[in-house]
Amino acid sequence: MAHPLFERKPLQLLLDELKGENRLRRVLGPVGLTSLGVGAIIGTGIFVLTGVAAHDKAGPALILSFVIAGTACVFAALCYAEFASMVPVAGSAYTYAYATLGELLAWIIGWDLVLEYTVASAAVAHGWSAHFQDFLKSFGLPLPFQWTNPPFDFHPETGRFVLTGAHLDVVSIGITALITVILVKGIRESAGFNAGMVGVKLSVVLFVIVVGAFYVDPRNWHPFAPYGYTGLSFFGRTILGQSGPGGTPLGVLAGAAIIFFAYIGFDSVSTHAEEARRPNRDVPIGIIASLIICTVLYLVVAAILTGMVPADQIDINAPVADAFGRRGLHFARRLIDVGAITGITSVLLVMMLSQPRVLLAMARDGLIPPSFFGAVHDRFRTPWKSTILTGILVATMSSMVPLRVLADLTNIGTLLAFIIVCSAVLVMRRTHPEAERPFRAPLVPLIPVLGIAFCLLLMFSLPSENWMRLFIWLGIGLAIYLLYGRKRSVLARMRAANGKRNDSEVR
Repeated sequence: MAHPLFERKPLQLLLDELKGENRLRRVLGPVGLTSLGVGAIIGTGIFVLTGVAAHDKAGPALILSFVIAGTACVFAALCYAEFASMVPVAGSAYTYAYATLGELLAWIIGWDLVLEYTVASAAVAHGWSAHFQDFLKSFGLPLPFQWTNPPFDFHPETGRFVLTGAHLDVVSIGITALITVILVKGIRESAGFNAGMVGVKLSVVLFVIVVGAFYVDPRNWHPFAPYGYTGLSFFGRTILGQSGPGGTPLGVLAGAAIIFFAYIGFDSVSTHAEEARRPNRDVPIGIIASLIICTVLYLVVAAILTGMVPADQIDINAPVADAFGRRGLHFARRLIDVGAITGITSVLLVMMLSQPRVLLAMARDGLIPPSFFGAVHDRFRTPWKSTILTGILVATMSSMVPLRVLADLTNIGTLLAFIIVCSAVLVMRRTHPEAERPFRAPLVPLIPVLGIAFCLLLMFSLPSENWMRLFIWLGIGLAIYLLYGRKRSVLARMRAANGKRNDSEVR
């Protein structure tokens, strides 16, 4: 018999949960799920991070950085799709880990997903605020500095936090509150709102590609990789390639570690498996289709951007809009700003939509209080209490914590989640070979092993302080599990009930 900490949740018990009344409404088809995936992916990556990665890390070779990061995501996406077709319930990687790796590791990944979605939402809300302020400035309507910035910032060169003189960012609080209200109302309304925003931002992205192609100067692509093709570090120490200020790695791999944030979101499709009309078919389609669409768009936009402006002259705050401004296309700048604001809004919506679903799954298992986190609204059929709590946390973090800290924390947490899902596929193929798999990841064990290797490569290319923050976060989560979840989980209560029954039979 397995140790209680590593006891796995029976697959049939997961499927039985779908038959109860406390479940979510099935309203999403493949188009809606793909739209959610695209909504979560396209946004910050194209409109913000391309500038940072091209200017500071990779140059025109940013295209290869997107290929490497996208490849890691493809391997993980195939593993996600297999699990989502097998276990179409809320919870994503947390649920998959519980069925394969046991309760303790499931708690770790669930707690890690809280870090991923909540911190990513805060980072996106922070970015939305910056773009909205820039948009208002174009009309001569600047907002007060004290109420549009976090009170402190982090300087990676010195490794210290410094005061900014601001109080908090009220703009990020406002957009977070609006999204929270929409999410509480219902998944159908949220998906419809998201689909409209996805349509707007895809139109703007296609405009950038079609119009920008006429202003590409191939000379800007030379040198193609000014910082080299490597940039590998180990716990913040460069071991292969060039290094920049403070010893940070430079090159294609370093760029891939930075722009990995751009791909975060496809896994959120799996958290909505319980709301899919035909999850065994629709969820794998949504995951893979959204990832393919976004990868192609990222590669083309990266080529256009670095072809329009020399990499060392790219603006890191609004790279795409600035590139068109440099070419004299001032009419396009506001259009691109609107696309950026819309795109980032849809990312925020999907991220905040996903977090309460993970908390709902953990509450069903008794690892966190079910009366609060497991509450589903009688009318809207949404996890409304945890949605409101998520909104409060996101608003607080986005208004007070600097963007650098938020983005790096999101990257390392997501990569850990991907590694666990890829590992879980290997375990599940061995322990439950008979289980029905409407979608099967191809070339197992090669695909999961490559997914683990690529994600570890990118994790080790992140600055060392991110590892320290991850360990602190996981340590806090472990304390909560040992003090609360370990004794109150559904499996623990089942063990206790079986023990009492056996004792009575002996007597």
